[in-house]
Amino acid sequence: MPEHPHGTWETAPAGRWEDGYLCGNGRHGALAFGDPRDDRVVVTHHGLVRPDGGPQPGPPALAHELAALQDRLLAGDVTAAERFTDGRPLRSVRAFHPAFQVRFVRDDGVGHGYRRAVDFATGVAEARCGAWRSRVFVSRADDVVVQYVTGAGLVGEVSLDPRLSGVPARLGIGRGVVLGPRGARLTLACRYPDDGLRFTGVTLALVRGGVTSVGGTGLRVEGTSGLLLLTRVRRHTGELDTASEAGTLADLVDAGGSTDATYDTLLARHEALHRPAYERVTFELDAPRHQRGLPGRELLERPQSPALLERLFAAGRYHLLSSSGALPPRLTGLWTGEWDTAWSGAFTTDANLNLQTASAVACDLPETVNAQGALIQGQLAHWRDNARMIFGARGIVAPAHTDGESGHAYHYQRAYPMHLWTAGADWLLTPLLEQSEATGERPAWLAAAVTELAVFYEDFLTRSGPDGRIAIVPSYSPENRPANASWGTVDATMDIAAARHALRTAAAWHPGPDGDRWTALAERLPDYRVGEDGALTEWAWPGLDDTYDHRHLSHLYPVWPHHDITPYDTPDLAKAARRALELRGTENDSAHGHLHHALIAARLRDAPRVADCLRHVLTGDYFHTSLMSAHYPRRDVYNADAAHTLPALVTEALLQSTPERLVLLPALPGEWRRGAVRGLRTRFGARVDLRWGGGRCTARIRPDRDADLELKTPADDTGRLRLKSGEDHELTVRTR
Repeated sequence: MPEHPHGTWETAPAGRWEDGYLCGNGRHGALAFGDPRDDRVVVTHHGLVRPDGGPQPGPPALAHELAALQDRLLAGDVTAAERFTDGRPLRSVRAFHPAFQVRFVRDDGVGHGYRRAVDFATGVAEARCGAWRSRVFVSRADDVVVQYVTGAGLVGEVSLDPRLSGVPARLGIGRGVVLGPRGARLTLACRYPDDGLRFTGVTLALVRGGVTSVGGTGLRVEGTSGLLLLTRVRRHTGELDTASEAGTLADLVDAGGSTDATYDTLLARHEALHRPAYERVTFELDAPRHQRGLPGRELLERPQSPALLERLFAAGRYHLLSSSGALPPRLTGLWTGEWDTAWSGAFTTDANLNLQTASAVACDLPETVNAQGALIQGQLAHWRDNARMIFGARGIVAPAHTDGESGHAYHYQRAYPMHLWTAGADWLLTPLLEQSEATGERPAWLAAAVTELAVFYEDFLTRSGPDGRIAIVPSYSPENRPANASWGTVDATMDIAAARHALRTAAAWHPGPDGDRWTALAERLPDYRVGEDGALTEWAWPGLDDTYDHRHLSHLYPVWPHHDITPYDTPDLAKAARRALELRGTENDSAHGHLHHALIAARLRDAPRVADCLRHVLTGDYFHTSLMSAHYPRRDVYNADAAHTLPALVTEALLQSTPERLVLLPALPGEWRRGAVRGLRTRFGARVDLRWGGGRCTARIRPDRDADLELKTPADDTGRLRLKSGEDHELTVRTR
């Protein structure tokens, strides 16, 4: 099977920013159009969120009303939670926005033979036309956006251009160009309206040959054969010392001042970090060689092609890696070409972020896991405020929306009472816990957070139902409501599952009196409920009826991402979960809904359903030619959910693991007749390579530590697998 190209390409420049090729280091991002006449690169930064006037709001101070609300809900007042508010209107979190465009507008001709491409293994977006060549990457080593334009006798103007869609009319703008012996320093200082915050871009331009001068909008170059642009963005208060910033960029320049040598050195340092991370995991199907060579636009028109799935898997890992660093990926990853980004371009933690980072452990991207850890650690103080002010409790409660800075739960309204949701911290901590299982390491901060979450449940879970079991009240199943009650209610299945998982995890991490107390509390939680239609219900409280046509599948949280309900340990509940999945509608055809559905189906070993969900996504026109995705069909609303979640679905269909179990090919779609995956990481401390075809699957297991496992095979056989640290183990099993 020939190796497929790890990248994608097109025969024309990007006509829309959504089609621009993407580069990033998890802090700075670049969106490259590849236009030889107007070589534009939109620069972004994870820290750029727009002030919205005044101080950031805190969570509502409602703890003094909690007991009365609990009484009313337990007494049957199904609308009581609608009055659990401090009366404030909905306030969205602050919006993510782009910085500016770095532009090189040419006066001279452009030549023939155009091609643009992005190489996932190097992180370089490149465009060529005649003698002209433009290369862009964002250094993971030096935190700088690198743009290198070469050609014969190039003539044109370089500028930092803030004119992007939706830019505020009153954005204060100051430009500067300072010529130097080898080029120039360009600056763009922007001050937000009615706020002391600012952001500034500094570009060091190194010119090879020709003549430079100050132009109408920036740096004028004539007759140059090479133009190297090094750019950084800073968000700050007061004035920024741009000369000092330029000095740090100058420190990156080769001692001889050579543009070629500087570019090569910067790329080598970046690639030494980026390439190994990208190449840890690869996935191949039996794709025809000629399809693997198609440009992205043509391949997207062949949704049944295995080459398309290969490329989307590769692109998903590349984009996930590139947008993970200072923070994990936003709704738009690390990129946007407009200021009016949908849903503020923020982090939505009741499904979207969690789906995007779902592959991080299995696909061996600790960079993404660590970025999610950075987000959590930076907000723990605010999470404590949420627990104290809303619930009168110690511990932590995560918000459903965040701009990446504030972790306060203030984004709520009657139809979306997000402040009632208590399951978020458990879901957000899950990749960190799985990474800990995979590595055998338990960071001190994570152990402390696990304790804080258990302490919250100790304080919050104080009410009981008629059967004497704990009643979780108030309770909320994102973003749905019972058919016969309001949104805030009692015993949402997700809340039960999250509390049980959090308490059991804390008990396992902290054996002794605390652990015993948390275990006892977990055992008093309600059982899951199966309705008259045979389906696992979204609310375990008797009398609450399900609403089936909804994009979220929160009640199947114990199936995925957790393993509380499995076909092996709880077959009756697994059957009920499968029935709930069958009854679930697709509502507005959001990409995350289809892929969430498929991830749960994979855990339930439902390969036909996995294939059907995947078919919806591949045929629904969700992907731009950049191979970044949209939220809705027909490429409506730029959104990273599908792009970043697709690798998770592929891995769940091929391999599942817990510290005690390995499941091989649990939900292999019938169309994937032959294939291979290399480097998947397990939660019992091993990496696994799989190759299947012709009714057989061969697994090569490379353990980092000893393990004694239950083995589940594609033919539903069960056995034991004993692994010894450092000794590779190979086995071959039947696939049918």
